[in-house]
Amino acid sequence: MADNELKVIVKAKELAVHSFRLTSNCNRYPKKYRHSLVDRIQIKSLDIYDTLLEANRINNVVRKQERCEMITKAITLCEELLFYIELSMLLDLLNKNSAEYWSKMVCDVKYMSLAWRTRERQ
Repeated sequence: MADNELKVIVKAKELAVHSFRLTSNCNRYPKKYRHSLVDRIQIKSLDIYDTLLEANRINNVVRKQERCEMITKAITLCEELLFYIELSMLLDLLNKNSAEYWSKMVCDVKYMSLAWRTRERQ
């Protein structure tokens, strides 16, 4: 981890790795879910990381509003990913413990992003 890397970006990277590891297991996510659910989960997890990284690169003095909008987008992506995790559990693709652990990872990124956005607005 680079010293100048925000902790929320590090957490988003860990979330992406975890999401790919879980969804790459064909025993957990059978082929019939590969192009519908798995692709969306993997793309969302990468989009969360990408969006937070991009927000961090935006100059917060000159383009503060744009930076806050990017952080808000990342928060929305987290909420969407939480839905896919819940759907996976409802379809019996994940057990409760796996879903809770994964959801906590997403919520950590979401709440850290909310705190970041709050600081930016002040």
